[in-house]
Amino acid sequence: MQIQVQKDVGGIAGLCVITPVMHGDNRGYFMETWSQRDMAEAGLDIIFVQDNQSMSTKGVLRGLHFQKQYPQTKLVRVIRGAVFDVAVDLREGSASFGKWHGELLTAENKRQFLIPKGFAHGFLVLSDEAEFCYKCDDFYQPDDEGGLAWNDPAIGIQWPRVAGEYRGSASAEGYTLDGMPLKLSEKDQKWLGIGEGQK
Repeated sequence: MQIQVQKDVGGIAGLCVITPVMHGDNRGYFMETWSQRDMAEAGLDIIFVQDNQSMSTKGVLRGLHFQKQYPQTKLVRVIRGAVFDVAVDLREGSASFGKWHGELLTAENKRQFLIPKGFAHGFLVLSDEAEFCYKCDDFYQPDDEGGLAWNDPAIGIQWPRVAGEYRGSASAEGYTLDGMPLKLSEKDQKWLGIGEGQK
């Protein structure tokens, strides 16, 4: 098997960290970043239908996003730079509803974070730039997107190296990463908290 799978990370059922087995020498390295066979052998029988890639600069925070009627399982990784990647359990009836888990994903550690359907997802860029890749098991539906406030105190995500005080909204005003202002989209600064309904 060309992958190592750590299941139920953070004590949350379904969240997995997947580390490919790397083969390297003085010329460089090779690794399988995805194998349907190996994933199925690990009990993760998922059919992905779409690959996405984005680039973001330091201090960009994207999230927390989810699909309402067409939820997606995502397998995320970083191919350049470093991000702190977060999943929040929104599965109805889950014993860990509202609980979050974060993983440091870097080009060096080559970890992949598997986030099942029913989770909100977001990430913070810690390096000067980061390229972020992810597979989805359903197609993105732009009219189906929901979100949560990234700084909701009811969830209590501990974003690394971020300073600032919650002022009752998802606004990035007054928040910094290493002394630089956080950068969020206008939309991501309008999401409500988990107790206010996921709209």
